[in-house]
Amino acid sequence: MVIRLSGRGSCTGCLIGLVIVLFGITTVAFAAAKIDATLLAKDTLAIPGQVATIEARLTSSTAIALAGLGGEPIELLVNSNVVATGMTGGDGKVFLHYRVPKQGQKQGVLRVRVRLGNSSRVLPVEGDAHLAVWEQRDPILVVELAALMEQAGARFPVPLPLPLIGATLEWEWKPMPDAAQELTKLTQFYYRVVYVTWLPSPDADGFRVVHQTRIWLAQHQFPPGYVLVLPSGGMLGQKLDELREAGWKTLKVGVGRSKEFVAAFLERRLEAIMVPEPSGEAPPKTRVAKDWKEVRKKI
Repeated sequence: MVIRLSGRGSCTGCLIGLVIVLFGITTVAFAAAKIDATLLAKDTLAIPGQVATIEARLTSSTAIALAGLGGEPIELLVNSNVVATGMTGGDGKVFLHYRVPKQGQKQGVLRVRVRLGNSSRVLPVEGDAHLAVWEQRDPILVVELAALMEQAGARFPVPLPLPLIGATLEWEWKPMPDAAQELTKLTQFYYRVVYVTWLPSPDADGFRVVHQTRIWLAQHQFPPGYVLVLPSGGMLGQKLDELREAGWKTLKVGVGRSKEFVAAFLERRLEAIMVPEPSGEAPPKTRVAKDWKEVRKKI
């Protein structure tokens, strides 16, 4: 653009024009700026031929609180193919429905991806989840996450809070000796595993807790499974009832550390094992193991 200055009036007009042009450029630049976001998803359980529902949540990474981003397109990918799409609601959540093929579908724990579709205001982002595709005749072993971890002195809490991503080693929870190896042996040819972890507080983000749990399990070479996050209280018993009513009748054994976990199984006449040995008395009819080598012998 060429600006000619031929007098005071012309100069004033040119300055005004220049300000308008600069304002327009600035406005376009601001409009083009996109939001940095986080996309997390929870695990789900399905059988071949059944519709699986993956729940995901898109949140702003720049906000102080985890603000959900609504009105954004999300895609579900299985084996790199887009199999479902959906739009986030006002809370940033979306439910993606995918019918698991009855024939030709590899069974086991599948890693699926969720990603942001075409968006004019959010930077590209993706996350992952586990889709557990099991036959309902497969035996299921339910394991409390705390039962896989060493006790961190007298301050060891139940429900167990998870370290934040990127936490220093002094804050990381270490696995119990032989826990990963023994659980791998149990799941290699027979059991499917459900990992139960608790929300550390009522306002904790369940999506983040599931994500952190998966990271911890993978880092310590535990077999992949279905990660289930629950608030403390009687929700475990309710979830066990829901699973059994849905046809998962082979869900019969639970390995836990807390009395709350064990009680949910015993009240339903299911088998329960506590590990390690509790400092006080274990609930009646609970089998107790000092370590995971003994757990495998008792199952």
